[in-house]
Amino acid sequence: MSRTRRNQVSLADRADRHTLYEESVQDPESELEFVSETFETLNGRPLRFIREDFCGTANTACHWVHDDPEHRAVGVDLDSEVLAWGREHHLAALTPEERSRIELIEGDVMTAETPRVDALLAMNFSYYLFTTRDSLRAYFERARRALVDDGILFLDAFGGYEAHRELEERTEYDDFTYVWDQASFDPIQHAMTCQIHFEFPDGSELKRAFEYHWRLWTLPEIRELLEEAGYSSVEVYWEGTDEETGEGNGIYEPADTGDADAGWICYLVARK
Repeated sequence: MSRTRRNQVSLADRADRHTLYEESVQDPESELEFVSETFETLNGRPLRFIREDFCGTANTACHWVHDDPEHRAVGVDLDSEVLAWGREHHLAALTPEERSRIELIEGDVMTAETPRVDALLAMNFSYYLFTTRDSLRAYFERARRALVDDGILFLDAFGGYEAHRELEERTEYDDFTYVWDQASFDPIQHAMTCQIHFEFPDGSELKRAFEYHWRLWTLPEIRELLEEAGYSSVEVYWEGTDEETGEGNGIYEPADTGDADAGWICYLVARK
């Protein structure tokens, strides 16, 4: 092997895990469209002020304030490194006026004090890190106190019979492959460890770019805990099916029953 080959920097070495995550996992435009349209349908007024819990790089919050001069946002996350990345890459790209309408707080979602908001978002299954009924109920109670009188809590959830398996799923993108790794699952505790890896055309890998230790909550459990936390109504918004492909069509509507799919993602909408 030549010296040049040995010293060549791999694509994995040059990769930014946060950029890869946002490209492969997040879709703030579609998510915010669902949140804002659902909020206005239920409350008869436009959504203005959101709080993004477990906000990470604050990608969603920054999209929100950039979208409309009347939009405001606050993001809360414990991880100083991730927040710093978000400030450098997302907040820096905003205008000074847009930055005046967003606040990022390094802190615990259970203790952070923020102004009361129209909608609170806890997405990407982030609240699955609460692994007991008491701790998850306490979070839902805390979130409810952060809402205005007609405020709404928005959550996503995932499941399906493949969610109980240890498996790897690969999704190809132009410059990398996204690997979702359900590394372990305990059927007694419903405890799971999930990891995200990235693979590159030069054969290099970014292993365990992200790792999560979660409880796989069921929809009945989540709904019951939201009701116990005092929410006046809780609806599941289930994704419709494209008649030609048999795949999800990206349209989420209230539903009382769902299909027994191998894997599904839905929203829960809890009104204060």
